Amino acid sequence: MPSGFDFMFSVFPIIFIVMFVFVFGMIIFVWTSIFKQMKKDNNSPRIRVPAKVVTKRESIRRSSGSMHDHHHSSSIHTSYYATFEVESGDRMELHLMGSEYGLLVEGDEGFLTFQGSRFVSFERSASGYSAAPTYSSEREEYPFDRR
Repeated sequence: MPSGFDFMFSVFPIIFIVMFVFVFGMIIFVWTSIFKQMKKDNNSPRIRVPAKVVTKRESIRRSSGSMHDHHHSSSIHTSYYATFEVESGDRMELHLMGSEYGLLVEGDEGFLTFQGSRFVSFERSASGYSAAPTYSSEREEYPFDRR
């Protein structure tokens, strides 16, 4: 048997273990980041401020599956975002559900309610901003809320 063949069998297990640990570590890192952000949002006060819808955008991700018995599977996932501008001129981009995204029009003025980086609601007002912002510590229940 050639010596290169022995070398391959001695190096392959090491490469396999390193790759497994790397992929598993990345999965744990992503999950940890998601749960940290959820906890931070859950512990943030719910804030209601006058705001204007500045812009909207969509992010479309496509993924393809493998071919099995000559069938090809694919899926498309769309994420929706809106950028709001508050009276101070600060802007924030928040992730929205499709049903909320569809109700917003660029230029709408009203009251934005958010909690941390989580969009809660936008109440359109006919005359734009008309009242001082209100602050609330009320929170909705979320499935991962651990109080």
